[in-house]
Amino acid sequence: MARAPARHSTLRKHPQSLYLEGISLKTALALLRGGCLNCSLCFPFLNRPCPKEQQMSNSSSLIQFLLLAFTDRQELQLLHFWLFLVISLAALLANSLILSAVACDHHLHTPMGFFLLNLSLTDLGCICTTVPKAMHNSLHSTTTISYMGCAAQVFLLFFFLGTEFSLLTIMCYDRYVAICKPLHYGTLLGSRACAHMAADAWAAGFLSALLHTANTFSLPLCQGNVLGQFSCEVPQILKLSCSKSYARELLLFSACLTFGCFIFIVLSYVQIFRAVLKIPSEQGRHKAFSTCLPHLAVVSLFVSTATFAYLKPPSISSPSLDLIVSVPYSVVPPALNPLIYSLRNQELKDAMRKMMIRCFSGVTTCLSSAEHSFCDPLLAQPAF
Repeated sequence: MARAPARHSTLRKHPQSLYLEGISLKTALALLRGGCLNCSLCFPFLNRPCPKEQQMSNSSSLIQFLLLAFTDRQELQLLHFWLFLVISLAALLANSLILSAVACDHHLHTPMGFFLLNLSLTDLGCICTTVPKAMHNSLHSTTTISYMGCAAQVFLLFFFLGTEFSLLTIMCYDRYVAICKPLHYGTLLGSRACAHMAADAWAAGFLSALLHTANTFSLPLCQGNVLGQFSCEVPQILKLSCSKSYARELLLFSACLTFGCFIFIVLSYVQIFRAVLKIPSEQGRHKAFSTCLPHLAVVSLFVSTATFAYLKPPSISSPSLDLIVSVPYSVVPPALNPLIYSLRNQELKDAMRKMMIRCFSGVTTCLSSAEHSFCDPLLAQPAF
C-alpha cells in the first residue's frame, strides 16, 4: 500500500510512460510472432519496409516475365519465326504419322512400337511447350510471358523431357534384351511389364516436374523479371531470387539421376556392340550400327547440353551461350527422334507407306464421288 502512491505520482509526473509502455509491448509481441509490423506510426525513423516484406511484395506483385529476344532486327525475327515453324511442322507431322501407324498397324503392336508411341507423345509435348511462344514473340516483336504461363512452361518442359529421357532409357533396355538375351525377351518385356515401365516413366516425369516447379516458384523474387532465355527455365528464374533454397541441390540430384541413366545406356550399347560384332552377316552389323549409333548420338547431345545448361556456373553464363545450349535439348530431339526410329525401321516405314496410300486413295475416292454428284445434276439439265 505504501508503494502505490509512488507509482501514481510517477504517472502524474510522466503521463506518457503508460503510452510508451504499451507501445513497447506491441513491438515485443510483433517480434515474438516473427511478423513485420508497420511501426512507422509509432517510430517514424523506422519508416522502411523490412526485407522479408519487400521480397514477398515484389514476388506477389510480379505478373509477367521478359524473355530474351533472338535479335533486335525485324528481318531476323521473321527468319527465326519461319525456322521454328518449319521445325515444329516437321516434328508434328512425323510424330503424328508414327502415332497413327503404330496405332493402326497390328504388326507394330510390339514392345518397341509401344515405347515408340509413348516417345512420340512426349516429342509432341516438348515441341508444343516452348516453340509456339517463341514463334509468337518473334512474329509480334514482343518478349513478355505471364507468371502463370511461365510456371506452366517450366512444369510441362520438365514433365515431357523427364518422361522422354526415361523412355529412351527403357528403349535402350529393350534393344539390349532383344539382341543380347533374345530367349528371355518375351519374359522380361511382356505386355504387363511394358505397361508398368511406361507408367513409371510418366510418373517419374510428373514427380520431377512437380518438385522443380513448386520449389522454384515458391521463392521470393527481388531481382527484376528479365530472363536471359527464349523460354522459362529454372536457372534463369533462380538468378532473380534473393533467398537461399534447395533448388540448385534438387537440380544437382536430378542431374546425377540423369547421368546414372546415361551410364546405363552407354554400358548397354557396349554390350550390344559386342554382340553385333559377332554377327557373321555384314548387312546385319551395318543395320544394327546404323540404328544404335544415331540413337546414342541424340541421347549424348540431349544429356550434355541439358546438364551444361542447368549446372553451368553463373560466371560463364551469357545470353548467346544460353540460347545456343538450350535449343539442342528442347527443340532438336523432338524433330530428330522420328527420323532416327522411322528411317531405320522397315516395318514402320511400310506401315506409314500403307497408311499414306490408304489416305490418298480415300481422298481421291471422296473427290471423285463429290465431282460425280455435282456434275450429274448439271448433265441432266436440258441444253438450250
